[in-house]
Amino acid sequence: MTTGTVALAPLQHADVPACHEIEVALFPGEDPWSEDAFHSELNNGNYYRGAYADDELIGYAGLAASAYEASIHTIAVAGHWQGRGVGKMLLRDLLARVDEIGVPVFLEVRTDNEPAIALYKAHGFEQLGLRRRYYQPSGADAYTMGRPAQSV
Repeated sequence: MTTGTVALAPLQHADVPACHEIEVALFPGEDPWSEDAFHSELNNGNYYRGAYADDELIGYAGLAASAYEASIHTIAVAGHWQGRGVGKMLLRDLLARVDEIGVPVFLEVRTDNEPAIALYKAHGFEQLGLRRRYYQPSGADAYTMGRPAQSV
């Protein structure tokens, strides 16, 4: 899938150091995913996609799915690429995968991340609950959001 100069492709183990760099830059004051966490997600066969511009990893997204439900684990876009539709592109790719399976999908999002909340709502997610002090070590709260199964 390509939009302008950005292309999506399966995330590879070779991309993990770049993923970790994006994590560290985007989530100061939190506990960013380690390289081992990314490798584990890939080793477990979860669905992970990278967004690439001129062979540079500029974002990534991933989910785990079963026959009953899916959970979006992460969507992140490098700061200098935010606001250009890369997050939307990654989300739509994940949702297309979820819709192939035909299951509901869930996620957590910081309560102060208004752009992400608006993106999720625009794609059929509803707020289901609140998880107090979900993000550590900052103690930031998260909304649990969900989208019902869609028929393809």
